[in-house]
Amino acid sequence: MDRPALPLGALPLGAPPTERADAVRNRKHLLATAREMLAEQCGADGITMDGLAERAGLGKGTVFRRFGTRAGIFQALLEDDEHDFQEQVLAGPAPLGPGAPAMDRLIAYGEARIAFMIRNRDIARASLDGRQPIPAGTESPLSRTHIRMLLGQLRLDGADLEMLAIQLTAALDGPMLLYLSSSDLTEPTGIEDRIGQAWQDLIRRLCGV
Repeated sequence: MDRPALPLGALPLGAPPTERADAVRNRKHLLATAREMLAEQCGADGITMDGLAERAGLGKGTVFRRFGTRAGIFQALLEDDEHDFQEQVLAGPAPLGPGAPAMDRLIAYGEARIAFMIRNRDIARASLDGRQPIPAGTESPLSRTHIRMLLGQLRLDGADLEMLAIQLTAALDGPMLLYLSSSDLTEPTGIEDRIGQAWQDLIRRLCGV
């Protein structure tokens, strides 16, 4: 199956621009160090440019050149995770990846995206630096295109597929998921499972199942 064309601003899935070998090593080392710090400190608040440079054993200037701002550290972390997620959608096993019926893929995509947003909520929050057009940041580059493609494979006669894709994308990448509170995430009933089940119900009703 051909990969869908990604919209303007999507993360590149081909070979990245050529970088010096030392720059590539520094980036990988800095991101790995940042992930270690996140795991040890149980959150993003304790990570600073100075702290990351010291922990990684690199100069502060190297960190600034690589990321620009503190938010840039988390943007790079999120971009790495987003690349992995996109690869699973575009080339991973079904039903998230190709090979399953459109409805099953749409359900699987929503459930996986919900889990992704909840798992990465602290990184996503820390990546916001005030330049985003809306408080919750921008939508996933892949989501609307992928959802629109799957809607086009369903028999939804007369439906405005463009508007449906926008609304469904908002349900997965909007403020509700990004700003879930700690109490929401630790409630006994399991908020991720509840939202995932609600997504499945929504798609099945949309498909008339």
